Amino acid sequence: MSPFTTRPLGRSDLLVPDVCLGTMTFGEQTGEADAHAQLDYALAAGVNFIDTAEMYAVPARPETSGASEKIVGRWLARQQRDKVIVATKVAGPARSMSWIRNGPLALDRANIRAAIEGSLRRLQTDYIDLYQLHWPERNQPMFGQWQFDPAGERGATPIREQLEALAELVREGKIRQIGVSNEHPWGIMQFTRLADELGLPHIVATQNAYHLMNRVFETGLTEVCHREQVGLLAYSPLAFGHLSGKYLDNPAASGRLTQWPAFGQRYTKPNVIPAVTAYVELARRHGLTPTQLALGFVRSRWFVASTIIGASSLEQLKETLPATQTPISAELLGEIDAIHLRYTNPAP
Repeated sequence: MSPFTTRPLGRSDLLVPDVCLGTMTFGEQTGEADAHAQLDYALAAGVNFIDTAEMYAVPARPETSGASEKIVGRWLARQQRDKVIVATKVAGPARSMSWIRNGPLALDRANIRAAIEGSLRRLQTDYIDLYQLHWPERNQPMFGQWQFDPAGERGATPIREQLEALAELVREGKIRQIGVSNEHPWGIMQFTRLADELGLPHIVATQNAYHLMNRVFETGLTEVCHREQVGLLAYSPLAFGHLSGKYLDNPAASGRLTQWPAFGQRYTKPNVIPAVTAYVELARRHGLTPTQLALGFVRSRWFVASTIIGASSLEQLKETLPATQTPISAELLGEIDAIHLRYTNPAP
């Protein structure tokens, strides 16, 4: 019997386990054989929810664009398709990736349609279970930015047009459910309001960063997503490895942040190291590994529909997947909150 519980995602009938396997390392840090071993291990354990994106592997570059989907696709071709839940994403503009569709200039009908056709080919499937907008097209703070600046306003495809383009693909059977990523309360409300008013598909999930050092989601999005029935797919629960404690023990430890020092700028802010130190010490006082504390915390939150974990190797996954099951007592949560109030969202 699987230790992972399943639940409907948002207001849909799509049942997902409370842990999801992310694939952003596939094709860069992780070779195909190890990636397929990870997928086999996760599926055997009861995690049949796989998340990828057209722009992966990460860090994004032309040579590896689409590699993660291709690796997942070659594995998926050997599986019983209706037993696996596949999520992927369309890249929007504003990220300077000129190699994707000659530069995705908009999240308009033409770009969304071209993106999903490419994903379907690479994933070797006829449909996507959850199709997500990877980040908003409009001006908003994201990926380490923490303030909204109206001076950054720019033209953007209206959310109504984005929703109508997705609705076409749902009607054609190419998408089962739709979602967003890196969204803010205003965006969630616009998507849900327009769906209600126009009879269009509802978003069922938002994929946002959420971990011990970034609890921004709790400020406004918890109420919005609860009332609008939008599930949180929490990514980066280990904060790019920081919350495992490995960089405290060895700043030169092997990992994404040492391999690509310019990547993950949100983790260079002043209170990151003091916060990590406090959480690592807390975990060890309670007889837990830092990884168990970080992953157990995210999975325990009432508003998290599924925790997305990624691994650069099967060996790493064999540590992190069981760690998601770590129970978090009320006493321990109180101590976590005390640290949070001292170092509030040091890596938003």
